[in-house]
Amino acid sequence: MSSSVAPPAQPTALYGGTGGRRVTVRDIAAAKERHEKWPMLTAYDALTARIFDEAGIPVLLVGDSAAMVVYGYDSTIPVTVDDLIPLAAAVVRGSKRAMVVADLPFGSYQTGVPEALAAATRFLKETGAHAIKVEGGRRILPQVEAMVSAGIPVMGHLGLTPQSVNVFGGYRVQGRGQAGEELMADAKALEASGAFSVVLECVPEELAARVTSSLSIPTIGIGGGNQTDAQVLVWQDMAGLTPHTAKFVKKFADIGTVLGDAARSYAEEVVSGVYPAPEHTYH
Repeated sequence: MSSSVAPPAQPTALYGGTGGRRVTVRDIAAAKERHEKWPMLTAYDALTARIFDEAGIPVLLVGDSAAMVVYGYDSTIPVTVDDLIPLAAAVVRGSKRAMVVADLPFGSYQTGVPEALAAATRFLKETGAHAIKVEGGRRILPQVEAMVSAGIPVMGHLGLTPQSVNVFGGYRVQGRGQAGEELMADAKALEASGAFSVVLECVPEELAARVTSSLSIPTIGIGGGNQTDAQVLVWQDMAGLTPHTAKFVKKFADIGTVLGDAARSYAEEVVSGVYPAPEHTYH
């Protein structure tokens, strides 16, 4: 009597995959091993989170970019933990498969380990987020190590780190010349400290490619060329809602024009008395 062993299950693609569970850091690590590229988008509410989740986006970032696209500030600096917690909770509720990563905003982790642990713990406990993101390299390694040791997955962020825009003197490309070697050292230090991935923002393509090939953890590019393991965009930039965007942004739709046309059509029908019509009226 012969017996047969079932072949091992094929790995589920990170983008567009299906399944009854959330994407995890292990799934992301496995995608790196398979040389599989994947997309990440920001999300700030349940409705768009559901749309992106159903579109197969495997990772949703509740970015501190909410400071600008949700709250109307000029930079990410003013937004607080209390501002972002309701947004992260909404994104978690609106999604089923995507891993939800929450940004730790400026001032919530830079001052030391206790503050970083407290802020990150709030996000995981109060919102259900699955990981957090922090900006910086070697200067915040104690915070990263402490959070990872506490069971909090950490995504790093190097290059143009918007929370440090005042130090950089504006939104400029980072990592040219010797600064590129410093960024490489920061990336390797984050990996050694237990970060499960790292965002590379506004850095030369050659540098992003070198960092990507040097790390065993995935890199996520935003203005770093197409050699990183993944890409991320602010969804309002991607969908054409933002009037002025950086060079690296491609607008994949013109939602701004669509919404404006819809608002004008609605207004004209209200003014003319066409809406509400009988089919929109209770009798």
